[in-house]
Amino acid sequence: MKGIAYTYVVECRDGTLYTGWTNHLEERMLCHNAGKGAKYTRSRLPVRLVYYEMYATKQEAMKREYAIKKLTRKDKFKLIGDRSETIQKTCEEINRHIVMD
Repeated sequence: MKGIAYTYVVECRDGTLYTGWTNHLEERMLCHNAGKGAKYTRSRLPVRLVYYEMYATKQEAMKREYAIKKLTRKDKFKLIGDRSETIQKTCEEINRHIVMD
């Protein structure tokens, strides 16, 4: 979909969570797991997508990224737990396409 921006949360190998934004969700997950993503995730591979939201603009996605980053760990896990079945299935599908060691 053209013009879509995503705010996403991945769970790292060590159980920590990382939040970011992108215009290409599956490509970004591939980058993270190839060690070319965020500096934070490079030493915590593999990562798996656990949550995402879609926005019409980069600015909206970045604003939401900032808001999620300010949440407590407990609240982030609540957000992930409250995700819709559609989001959960999409996360699982994307994770299946990513080669994880």
